[in-house]
Amino acid sequence: MPSTALTPDRRRPSLVRRLTWTSLGVMALALLLSAALLAWVTYRHLQGEQVRSAEQGASLLIENLAPTLAFKDPVAADRVLRGLRQRGDLLELQVWTAANTGFADWRAAGRGMTAWTRGGEGTHLDHEGMTLVRPIRLQGELLGWLVWRESFSSLNASLARLALWALGVALAACAAAGLALAWVQRQALTPLVDLSRLAEQVADGQDYGLRAQVGRQDEVGRLATRLNGMLARIEAADRELKQQLRQEQRAGQALHQLAHRDPLTGLLNRLAFETELAERFAQLGRGGLALLFIDLDNFKWVNDNLGHAAGDAVLVEVGRRMSRELRNTDSLFRLGGDEFALLVAPVSDPGAVAHLAGRLVAAVREPLNLQGQSVPVGATVGLAFAPDDAGTASDLLRAADAAMYAAKRAGKNTYRRVADLAPPA
Repeated sequence: MPSTALTPDRRRPSLVRRLTWTSLGVMALALLLSAALLAWVTYRHLQGEQVRSAEQGASLLIENLAPTLAFKDPVAADRVLRGLRQRGDLLELQVWTAANTGFADWRAAGRGMTAWTRGGEGTHLDHEGMTLVRPIRLQGELLGWLVWRESFSSLNASLARLALWALGVALAACAAAGLALAWVQRQALTPLVDLSRLAEQVADGQDYGLRAQVGRQDEVGRLATRLNGMLARIEAADRELKQQLRQEQRAGQALHQLAHRDPLTGLLNRLAFETELAERFAQLGRGGLALLFIDLDNFKWVNDNLGHAAGDAVLVEVGRRMSRELRNTDSLFRLGGDEFALLVAPVSDPGAVAHLAGRLVAAVREPLNLQGQSVPVGATVGLAFAPDDAGTASDLLRAADAAMYAAKRAGKNTYRRVADLAPPA
């Protein structure tokens, strides 16, 4: 029951009542605007983070898909696509060849495949989510297209819950403040202003590590606690999103490593060789380039008489021996089978490279015992220089190959330079 002393005040204008209602209205408006601004900024920020995460994930995926398109291996492409199924909001992935034919695809359970026509490269946002269309290139050549479709369902659901929760907190705060503002106006105003400033700082700086000071147990204190809880959840979600992005980056790096390394010897593989050879030719102005083709002698005898496991052991040991003879700037590759290649750059003294070829032959020829018997393994090396022996990468490959076969004809376990094969003038 209201007291009779307060009744006359309610029938006539009151500055306290007017200030109370004015303050209450201003506070309610500030809370609603701050909550709306915070929700909008949070949504735009998290949406932008998701878009950036998807774009980076697509870039990493393209790096891993390019070799599968280059080698026309849709099975490997499917494995790469399935590796992303743990990404919760991912709806579908499509890989198309440059000729607009389907190459590989993946889609979430219960979802049909979206039709796609060539064009529209970029990032497209709609009410359901986003669509990324990216070209897949390898060494500048267009191999195909990647279509990445991802939804905003989790983001929209989280933001909807956040908006409802923020609205409920704002309404509760307004109701409590309306009852208490007449006698705690000064005490309540300062913490409310602080909360408003905190919301503005979070919205402007996107620093979700900020927290409100909770020094009281009334409605304002509870509001600050709830706001801190909301910021903590947003901060955790943002941290989790960044952690997921780092994990995807590490996974992409691991896949890139697998694509460019020989799994048996740990040496660079043929794909890495072709890439580095092109790069070295682009830098010929900084110094010469030497290519050494290395073919193992008697390797077939090891496989036929001691088995493939022994052959694998020979390849690993030969790779280790040759690596010991190299500089940090030299690159040794296993091209496949018993074939190796070595790129040496820059080259200032061709004689030093020829000496290196001799050391490689000697290192491989060192005694090697497997299964209690000596293994007669040797190496034949063909040597060619650019630009002295060849002006293009393909010519350099042919020159080194010709030199290697000349060394084979000379009795194996030796090396030859292609320049030594030319007839005298």
